[in-house]
Amino acid sequence: MTRPGEGSVAGGGRKTCIWVVDRVNRPLAVLVADDGGHHAEVTLARLPADVREGSVLRVPHSDDEPQWDAATLDEDLRQARLKEAEAALARLRGRDPGGDITL
Repeated sequence: MTRPGEGSVAGGGRKTCIWVVDRVNRPLAVLVADDGGHHAEVTLARLPADVREGSVLRVPHSDDEPQWDAATLDEDLRQARLKEAEAALARLRGRDPGGDITL
């Protein structure tokens, strides 16, 4: 598997990548890499206990493979992304003139 997303190099030369939980279909979670080009199905037992749809995970990679058992939740990044999305929606709503569309 190719190492997805961008991340920082952690101790020991391992790279940490960002993955987001797209959906949970017990017993699996479907995750999408930050690069948008990779996805993975992982058993919930290998992920942090509090993982849910929308969770942001920092996942160390070793030998180009995600180390799911060592993944950690990044609640600060999740909150920052939510705020960014809400701001984008507010900007879009502000551009809507309202009323019916005439073709």
